[in-house]
Amino acid sequence: MRLLGLDVGEKRIGVALSEEGILARPLTVVHRRSRMEDFAAIGALVQSHRIECVVVGLPTSTEGGIGSQARRVKRFARGLARTVPAPLVFVDESYTTVDALDIMKTVGKTGRKQREQVDAVAAAVILEAYLNREGATEPNDDRPEIKVEGK
Repeated sequence: MRLLGLDVGEKRIGVALSEEGILARPLTVVHRRSRMEDFAAIGALVQSHRIECVVVGLPTSTEGGIGSQARRVKRFARGLARTVPAPLVFVDESYTTVDALDIMKTVGKTGRKQREQVDAVAAAVILEAYLNREGATEPNDDRPEIKVEGK
């Protein structure tokens, strides 16, 4: 299964790819402009990579709650779901940026290169978590991993 992972932030969207549904790799960073331009950029990636499912990181609190950033991500994902043909699924993204920074330090990426790539690496961490099904739950609107209906 071909999957796209997204780490949706206020300024950038990290994007990762899994071509075989086994391993995730950082793909790119989309610099946020407008919702329509963001949706178009992600839609182009979905089309060009023949993506079958989009995995969106949902930032939950340490207690598993949904805060303001998670609500923004959910609104973004619902809009995106109306514009791309692939289904969307949320997965808990807790500590993915910390994990991404650790990975980048390990491979010697620091400073400006780190800032430019951390979102894509975080998206790969999100996608790996989904692939490994760590803490996966049945799709349900009250849990961190849910399906998003587009229309």
